[in-house]
Amino acid sequence: MSKLYDVLILGAGPGGLAAGLYAGRARLSTCIIEKGQDGGQIAITDSIENYPGQIVEGESGPSLIKRMTEQAERFGCDRVHDTIKSVELEGDVKKVVGVNGTYEGKTLIIATGANPRPIGCKGEQEFLGKGVSYCATCDANFFEGLPVFVVGGGDSAVEEAMYLTKFASSVTLIHRRHELRAAKSIQEKAFKNEKLHIMWDTVVEELSGDDILQKIKVKNVVTGEEQVLEASEEDGMFGIFGFIGRIPTTELFQGTNLKMDERGYIPTDEDMHTNIPGVFTVGDVRVKSLRQVVTAAADGAIAATQAEKYLNEME
Repeated sequence: MSKLYDVLILGAGPGGLAAGLYAGRARLSTCIIEKGQDGGQIAITDSIENYPGQIVEGESGPSLIKRMTEQAERFGCDRVHDTIKSVELEGDVKKVVGVNGTYEGKTLIIATGANPRPIGCKGEQEFLGKGVSYCATCDANFFEGLPVFVVGGGDSAVEEAMYLTKFASSVTLIHRRHELRAAKSIQEKAFKNEKLHIMWDTVVEELSGDDILQKIKVKNVVTGEEQVLEASEEDGMFGIFGFIGRIPTTELFQGTNLKMDERGYIPTDEDMHTNIPGVFTVGDVRVKSLRQVVTAAADGAIAATQAEKYLNEME
């Protein structure tokens, strides 16, 4: 029979690792299950500047996550690498079935994250972290004084484009249609911003450069005309940010009684409770206004504390 843990955690990003740290320190038997590398989105981030208490110079996503992993393991968290195929969330024992085994826990903390929807052009993965980003809050100051392009036309794209004008020499919004989908109030602010420009009816075809992003090939979807945007010799590079939505990693919970919104995100209360007793959700996969390492870690701390409280009440 499989071991019955006090806490099962699905996902080893900042939220899952923080939950493991707090659960472990509370002397709860804890197992963190991850199918890939620890860290989630932050694992592919070359530089971090906005996590409190980080190394001021030279902190990267992998270096920060390495220390988080070591902390969680120091306090006795078991680690499992497995791809989960199904879950049973109801009842006093939560069951998680993977390719390599079945895991059982009295509580479950979901920390499966969300992935940015890709721009969908050639060269996108090659220049991730070398000019391509999906987070203005994370990466805006790396492009200070440089031209920046933003792909999208909804609220997030336009708001993030305006935010980027505080750092970039210019910001060009690339949108495949001839009108924005953002709220009118947001559009009005955007149109008044002298540093913000818009390329209508345009899609990005290809990204290229010598190890860093230096060229963007775009196409007008109405005329079919293609052009290549090149970084000036003085700038040497530019940035492109994709804001065409995120994809929450919640396919696993389709068909269960776990409540999700129309986009697939999991709503919780402020204490990370879902609609199912003993099941908590943290990090980017839950409905929230800010998706950052620091907010995911805070979610994890809260969820583990609430899991302990739930277990005490069950005794």
